[in-house]
Amino acid sequence: MPFTRMRLDKFLSWDPDYSSGAKWQLVDGEPVAMAPASTPHAEIQAELTTLLGNHVLGRKPCRVLIKPGVVPRVRADRNYRVPDMAVTCEPPNRDQMLQTPVVLVENLSSSNEIGTNSNIWAFTTIPSAMEILSIHSTRIAASLLRRYPDGNWPAEPVEIGSDGMLVLDSIGFEVPLLGCYRTAFLGRA
Repeated sequence: MPFTRMRLDKFLSWDPDYSSGAKWQLVDGEPVAMAPASTPHAEIQAELTTLLGNHVLGRKPCRVLIKPGVVPRVRADRNYRVPDMAVTCEPPNRDQMLQTPVVLVENLSSSNEIGTNSNIWAFTTIPSAMEILSIHSTRIAASLLRRYPDGNWPAEPVEIGSDGMLVLDSIGFEVPLLGCYRTAFLGRA
């Protein structure tokens, strides 16, 4: 019997076996288990979440979310992607997905590069997305896509090195990139 792709509505009501601890996303109609984060990945994510969370504190309803579900505009009926984190300024709600992310963040490692890049390009179809950050977990570096005022995206991201500044214009955030690695082994001398 041929494989039938899953639709978003079925995925949202699907009850996988959670005993494995796996989290899932829907990629072009196929449920895909997400691997657990490595220690550097988790350290970088925690540090960046703290930095972003402190930055948006007092700017209600802006907030940082860990692993929110988002639905890209293209092929919306068969995609439910899960970035490592996102910033939104929509009021809190009980939805199963984040409707209007402004900043989306992915942690990039050699083992997840293909899936992460697939997510990043899917994120560019979300109308509210202004910036998409890919921060590396195996070296001190990041790539940033920033939507142009005309609504288009650049052909290539801005590359940020270990001595560079991470600037997210959409939320007025600026920090030395090295600060995101403060607690990670990669950030230690």
